[in-house]
Formats: sequence, C-alpha cells, structure tokens
Amino acid sequence: MPQPGVAALLEVGVGVPELPEVETIRRDLLSRVVGRTFRRVRISPGAERIVRWPSPAEFARALAGQRIEHISRRGKYLLFHLSDGRYLIVHLRMTGALLHRPKDAPEEPYLRISLSLDDSNELRYTDLRKLGNMWLVEEAEPIVGKLGPDALEGVTPQTLRSLIDGRSASIKAVLMDQAALAGLGNIYSEEALFLAGIHPRRPAESLAADELSRLHKAIGDALLEAMGHRGSSFRDYVDAEGREGQHQWHVKVYRRTGEPCYNCGTPIERIKVGGRSTHFCPLCQR
Repeated sequence: MPQPGVAALLEVGVGVPELPEVETIRRDLLSRVVGRTFRRVRISPGAERIVRWPSPAEFARALAGQRIEHISRRGKYLLFHLSDGRYLIVHLRMTGALLHRPKDAPEEPYLRISLSLDDSNELRYTDLRKLGNMWLVEEAEPIVGKLGPDALEGVTPQTLRSLIDGRSASIKAVLMDQAALAGLGNIYSEEALFLAGIHPRRPAESLAADELSRLHKAIGDALLEAMGHRGSSFRDYVDAEGREGQHQWHVKVYRRTGEPCYNCGTPIERIKVGGRSTHFCPLCQR
C-alpha cells in the first residue's frame, strides 16, 4: 500500500495536551504495553474519521497481530514502533486521551477506538470532539517529517537562533509554530517566556544572544517542571491511567489574568498574540 500524502497537522499550538502531557502518557505506557501484541481493534460508529491512513477496515485488520516494540515521541505525536516495521502514530489533539484499561472495565464516555492486547488489557482512545488522528504507516516521515526540532530533546541556543533569524513574527508565534519547534503550545510558550523575562509580542529576530540563552533554559525548565507534575489538566487531559495532571496549580502566568505576579506582585495581563489569548507580567516582561 502506498504511503499517504503529506498529512502532518502542523497546527499552531492547538490546546492541551502539549509536550509534557504527551511525554507523560508515553512514559506511562512504556512499562504497560511494550512487548504486548494487538489482538483486535474496534472503531466506534461515527469515529472512522479519526483513522487517517489506511482505511478504518484495513487499519483494524493490519494492527491485529502486531507487537509493540517501543514507543517514541515527536513533539505532540506518539509513535508506536511495531514488529513488522510499521508505525502506529497517534495525535491526541485537543480532547483525546489514550487510556490503559482491563478489558472488562466499564467503557468510558466518548470511547472511540479500543485496541485489545494479549494480556487482557486494552488501549482505549476517548475523544469528546473526535479531533484526534491515527495513522498506520510504513514510514513516519510523511506524518512527522515537517515538524521542527523537539522542544525538549532537540533544541540548543544555536537552534533557537536559526529559528528566529529573519523572522519578524512575535516570539510567541514562532515558539508555537510546530514546523519551527515541535511540542510547545499556548501554555508552555507563555510559561517559558515569563521565565525568560521576554514579552510575548517581541519580534523574534530582535532577541539578543543573552535573551536567547535565557529562553533556551526557560523552555527546558518549563517543560521539565510540568512533567514533574504529570502535565496540566485545565480541561480534558488525563494520563494513561485516567488521572489528572497537577501542573495547573503551579503555572506562573497562564490563565492567571488579574492575579499578582509571583515575582513582583504586578497583576498578570491578558492580550491577543496571533489571535490567541496570551498572559504575561507587564513588569517582568517589558
């Protein structure tokens, strides 16, 4: 079967889950499903559009009998490495969740796809809005190849310089551009810019070397702190066991409009940047 055309969803940072949430799910699943074999796939009526490649019927047929060798991540995408060399790629989008459940556990609301495993457990994909996507492909690059370097594993100060040179767009818009830097969305771009003391509307190309160094460190710090709290559950995100993250109680600026800055006490302000609500401290981020 031929590979799909260019299908990567290079959205500008659409919603949770972002990198910390997807990485939390990946780590949860590593010890639970690696080495297990898919036995059966059930796709709920009306959820067929979640399967982007191949057809839903072929997707279900071809996954049966495949062993999960490893799970990796590119930005916000999960990649299941399968025994025949193919990849099951999952993108949760805004309201998707990937749950590990005993096969006899009660069904969750909005259950869209169930993937039965050979140990009497299941991977269950739930999605209120049916915005998530799955692919079963021989090569991952047509799906994730246009993503930029990973915000956690592939970025250096030099990488950031190459991303912003000649770009007059706001630094927040550049950070959220998945083709420039993969994994950041609204939450962690705001948190990183606060930690770096950089205004979200600053033209990206205007950042000096010391500011880029601060931003590089801030991106890593923001992501690692969120992962330590198992992600942020402002709306729909849950981990592989169905538990909410706790980082929403630790954010510095995101959704804190009018509340005092933890550094200086100035009320956090909210503006629009690239059409997205954006939170910042007007004193710490001049």
